[in-house]
Amino acid sequence: MIDRSPSSLVNAVSRQLQDVMDPELTFLSVIDMGILRDVRFENGHIVCVITPTYSGCPATEVISKDVLKAARVIDSDAEVEVVLSPAWTTDWISSEAREKMTANGIAPPEGSSHDKAFLTGDGHIIPCPLCKSKETKLISPFGSTPCKASFTCNACFEPFEHFKCF
Repeated sequence: MIDRSPSSLVNAVSRQLQDVMDPELTFLSVIDMGILRDVRFENGHIVCVITPTYSGCPATEVISKDVLKAARVIDSDAEVEVVLSPAWTTDWISSEAREKMTANGIAPPEGSSHDKAFLTGDGHIIPCPLCKSKETKLISPFGSTPCKASFTCNACFEPFEHFKCF
């Protein structure tokens, strides 16, 4: 039997949400990405607070449903609250997630979200996540999703994506 105290429920749901993956970066959890902002007990049930990577993110509905489904394994009355302010920032991505991005061929965001020049990577050296060369070239400021830019490596000739700073 699960301890139904508020703190136990929060802890159990938080553990459960570690397995909710980002639908676009399926090797990263919503926790890794900093999308899950809070899990709290409020008005007799769990509330999971998420902030999408940007306000028009098409994955927000899928993430909300996945978080709700996972949370309701522990608390059948759980709900999801989508919060847009403060806006999500790549500063919230965990260091482990950045390592996983590199291991999966995606250049993680570099620098701070406060440096808006990092939005596309244009004019900045974005190292190749495959061979680590700094001889790379921006192909398009928009990749397979609006969160990524497309690059190519001039050393290994492989294309790769860069997760942009927001």
